[in-house]
Amino acid sequence: MSTIPVRIYHNKRCSKSRATCQLVAERGIAAEIIDYLSTPPSKDELRSLLDKLGMPAAALVRRGEAVFREHYAGRSLSEDEWLDALVAHPILIERPIVVRGDQAVLGRPPEKVLKLLQPGG
Repeated sequence: MSTIPVRIYHNKRCSKSRATCQLVAERGIAAEIIDYLSTPPSKDELRSLLDKLGMPAAALVRRGEAVFREHYAGRSLSEDEWLDALVAHPILIERPIVVRGDQAVLGRPPEKVLKLLQPGG
């Protein structure tokens, strides 16, 4: 098994996030689990995650959340403004995010993480 550590940004109330953690554990991988609502990523950490995901901040925003509808719906924000919104309201961060080395995937559906977990993945 690879020695590259795996980190999962997890919300225990999310079924996709729980399924992703289970999928990783079933493969014998001891991942670092980060409850990102209790320990939110900083703006710099979010930038790094987005680079690894290959997506802009707006693509990581959960638009069904009440805080989105109340504060951000219909607004056009810059990358920096979206990062500030995600830091201020971590519930807006889509989950789970699985990181391995310099790569990351959004575990929606959870099976998307399998490629990342393969040797050389």
